[in-house]
Amino acid sequence: MKYYLEDYQGAIEDYTQAIRLKPDLAEAYYNRGLAKSDLGDKQGAIADFNEAIRLKPDYANAYNNRGLAKSDLGDKQGAIADFNEAIRLKPDDAWAYFRRGDAKYALGDKQGAIADFNEAIRLKPDDAWAYFRRGDAKSDLGDKQGAIADFNEAIRLKPDLAEAYNNRGLAKSDLGDKQGAIADFNEAIRLKPDYANAYYNRGDAKYALGDKQGAIEDYREAAWLYYQQGRTANY
Repeated sequence: MKYYLEDYQGAIEDYTQAIRLKPDLAEAYYNRGLAKSDLGDKQGAIADFNEAIRLKPDYANAYNNRGLAKSDLGDKQGAIADFNEAIRLKPDDAWAYFRRGDAKYALGDKQGAIADFNEAIRLKPDDAWAYFRRGDAKSDLGDKQGAIADFNEAIRLKPDLAEAYNNRGLAKSDLGDKQGAIADFNEAIRLKPDYANAYYNRGDAKYALGDKQGAIEDYREAAWLYYQQGRTANY
């Protein structure tokens, strides 16, 4: 209950007590791993998922979430190995395909990522994020129209997904539709007012249309947001 109330520290204490009373309870290690992961302790989470798997070698969800923790730590190959095992044990797990697709995408395997996103969508047709990420991969491979179709579907399923508006705007811009791109960047900014990339991208579209002053204003806002967020541009 504490976990679902987002009292992750309290949940960890309860799972730790359960493990003291019943050291072979794989589910307690697994759930404690989830809570640790939500608190940002990815290494601690992996240690708990390891123990859950040792106690219960066919624990598909433990492989899946260990893969996610590894991916968050940058170990994409290790993550893919865990997602492979999760899928072998539980072939209808849409999340495992989605997460494996994300890891493949990060490693530059865009075609492999699309294949996994396809399967995630087949298993879970209302997964807006799978459409969104597949759109990213298609866009990177030059299929801008296919990307736009996926971003459209992501937005239909999740109308507040600012990232889908931003990336659809980029695809439209690449196809020469600067006004359509600006409309999407506007919506991304409305939904997420601190979305630095959307300001920067809107600036690019305005500049291409000859609106130099509007572009400068957007670039300034983007630069200020990047500074506040302590990061560099990711166009």
